[in-house]
Amino acid sequence: MRALVGLAVLFATVSANAQFAAHGISASDPSFTGWATGVNNLTRGPMNIANPSLGFASYGSASDALGAPGGWSGVVSLGDGGSITVTFDQPITDGPGDDFAVFENGFATGGNVFAELGFVEVSSNGTDFFRFQSTSLTQTTTQLGAFASLDPTKVHNLAGQFPELEGTPFDLSELSGVSNLLDVNAVRYVRVVDVVGSIDDAYATYDNFGHKINDPWSTPFASGGFDLDAVGVIHAVPEPGSLTALALGLALILRRRKR
Repeated sequence: MRALVGLAVLFATVSANAQFAAHGISASDPSFTGWATGVNNLTRGPMNIANPSLGFASYGSASDALGAPGGWSGVVSLGDGGSITVTFDQPITDGPGDDFAVFENGFATGGNVFAELGFVEVSSNGTDFFRFQSTSLTQTTTQLGAFASLDPTKVHNLAGQFPELEGTPFDLSELSGVSNLLDVNAVRYVRVVDVVGSIDDAYATYDNFGHKINDPWSTPFASGGFDLDAVGVIHAVPEPGSLTALALGLALILRRRKR
């Protein structure tokens, strides 16, 4: 009981004081060194989890999640609760600051964003995944409708909180030590899981404070749910050839200095 009270007090404090980033990282930022190159798994969710008879989201294909972001049309839609796992030529590593970013195809409107959100998880072995802790301070009194928008400064560590061509950045240091099954210096898989966005107890998903995440819902369309555009790599493990070249270069420098 004390733990629950403590959590409630902590959430109240965060709600009163937090204001998160208003903008993501631009797709043209020179810090990107690469993009997702493969899809390990794609599991579509229903267009409307409350009415499964409508069928599953179907817009786009797995390959639309690969390479650099293309904007509005070149995406794969996950549906309510759907997920996709992408892979990389070289593992992502924990460097200074943010290490990768996830791009959706939301759009800005009046200072807010039409944003379909997603949880982000990473794995080193493809079996054990670990989720970034997320926060949603969006009100939960009224359901955000299918074409409503939200304030990105009230959301943290949820992909899709920024408009198209602005990625949500993630820092692997936040997961350092979470498990001996995760090597933050060798992340080979990134998974995005759609946030259903309903505030109905029957379908709601929650942030790390146990707070319902309210985002535009329902979206009973083929393009419903999170729409993955791209996953960009900022820090990657160097290719073996690059390491060899670096070692040879250092050896040559040391040899010249000795001479």
